[in-house]
Amino acid sequence: MHPYRTHTCGELRSHHKGEKIRISGWINRKRDHGNLLFIDLRDFYGQTQCVVNATNEVFDTLTHVRQESVVTITGKVVCRTEDTINTKITTGEIEIQVDGLKVESLCNELPLQVVGEISYPEETRLKYRYLDIRREKVKNNILLRSRIISYLRRGMEEQGFIDVQTPILTASSPEGARDFVVPSRRFPGMFYALPQAPQQFKQLLMVSGIDKYYQIAPSFRDEDARSDRSPGEFYQLDYELAYCTQDDVFQAIEPVLFNLFKEFSDNDCAITQYPFPQIPYSESLGKYGSDKPDLRNPLFMVDVTSCFEGSGFGIFSSMIKGKNAIVKAIRVPNVASQPRKFFDGLTSWAQSEGLGGLAYIIFKDGEAKGPVAKHLSEETLESLKVQTSCKSDDGLFFICAPKKKAEEYGRQARAKLCEELDLLEDKAFRFCWVVDFPMYEKDEKTREIIFSHNPFSMPQGGLNALNTMNPLEIKAYQYDIVCNGVELSSGAIRNHLPEVMVKAFEIAGYSEKDVKERFSALYNAFQFGAPPHGGCAPGIDRIVMLLANEPNIREVIPFPMDQQARDLMMGAPCPIDPVRFEELHIQLKRSESKSTVKLASNSDLNKDLHHLD
Repeated sequence: MHPYRTHTCGELRSHHKGEKIRISGWINRKRDHGNLLFIDLRDFYGQTQCVVNATNEVFDTLTHVRQESVVTITGKVVCRTEDTINTKITTGEIEIQVDGLKVESLCNELPLQVVGEISYPEETRLKYRYLDIRREKVKNNILLRSRIISYLRRGMEEQGFIDVQTPILTASSPEGARDFVVPSRRFPGMFYALPQAPQQFKQLLMVSGIDKYYQIAPSFRDEDARSDRSPGEFYQLDYELAYCTQDDVFQAIEPVLFNLFKEFSDNDCAITQYPFPQIPYSESLGKYGSDKPDLRNPLFMVDVTSCFEGSGFGIFSSMIKGKNAIVKAIRVPNVASQPRKFFDGLTSWAQSEGLGGLAYIIFKDGEAKGPVAKHLSEETLESLKVQTSCKSDDGLFFICAPKKKAEEYGRQARAKLCEELDLLEDKAFRFCWVVDFPMYEKDEKTREIIFSHNPFSMPQGGLNALNTMNPLEIKAYQYDIVCNGVELSSGAIRNHLPEVMVKAFEIAGYSEKDVKERFSALYNAFQFGAPPHGGCAPGIDRIVMLLANEPNIREVIPFPMDQQARDLMMGAPCPIDPVRFEELHIQLKRSESKSTVKLASNSDLNKDLHHLD
């Protein structure tokens, strides 16, 4: 007989009756009935009830051994009586009459209980994550993650995509976030960077002749944590294909995502049928106040500035004239019957959020009512109804502010109204593509023109657009895929022409020399015939978070960092042996406010590197 197990704790059934078996696992629960001791033994696969009589020599040992100790039990399978069958577990028809016991490993007092629904501080859970993973909910999230990754691999390979691993140690690249850097021992003053994405490598694979590439790619960004973003590292389904249009990129992933969500969500869950809707970036901001709209919320904004220009509603008309404000209206159906305190509550909320207030009109019994209606002419009121498709018993809520603030305030108001009126579509995954992102934007601090998203994207209009248009009006073949208000991925049709690459970076402040030196691999590769190509990279962690219905991404990552990017279990980041600093030619200089790393190399090659935080 095997020294640890002949069966798992989720395997035994009534047809094993009479067999002598051996199982190993953790003691999940113990129930002492005097002369009988019941043990629920748990392993990865399930639980099995074991029973030992007081006359058995192992009775005393099992009585005193703590829960979560690891034991091996030998015994005979017997069927339970009909009234004791446990239908909640797969092995509920049988139990094991214990003959022999070996204690493999004793458990000390637990810092958190594995069994039960007790909540523990995140710090405790992350410090003892190996115990936390024993808990059913966390374990199931990890199993779900594994199944999702396997499903995604099959979906890509069925379309002819080739799995290729790209390097982890590489060069720094302006991807829009901070790099994690690794000092080089052999080249003083020089650094590797962990890839923010396999961006350049997958483009180089296209130049190499790999027609369809994918990988479950680790990516590293020194960013602050959010509920949908893990600091440090994350994983994405990275894919790229040659000779493709933007629609080709969409068509490659849409059936994979649709079938994935269909497979791993409830049967009554609604999922957007592909092709997914495409919403231009400017329209998304104007209509939803966000470039990642949650389409489960049926409310949207309409620009009604023209209705208030020179109108009798002086607050709005003066802001339009003097502060270059716009007016957005949100139509809310069947809201007219709400009591006065509902509208007063919304006004109080808006004031607490810095919105100033939330002006409104309700249309009821053929009349327009509310604090705004009396200041507007019948003609203006009729125009508002037409522009917003407003009907009887509907209401209009207004935001008046400069464009950027109006969109932000509108986003908040849409979410609040949806929440208050319980309008959010239940049990649904609503996908869309946000397309036509601007190629450039102005840095809010420096006012300089910078890349808006991915610097390696193809501008719409190509070199001619770069040479003739206002950079802030140039759109790129860039796109995001969004589900339920969560950005799953950014992607783009890539620039594959060296002259376009040089000009695009020139507008963002890089010289041709900078391009040739900092992106030499891509620049050089493009000299030897590069096919048009593009791709995308949906985030694995966010996909699992949505399908697991978890509000926080750390719940679906096996060993996550905390919000301060600390690994509490392993104690990272941590000091290193001073000898390592000598080997790496760097010197650690401490101050009261923060620690900085000063390069102690004679080389001048570090001058263009960013400071280490």
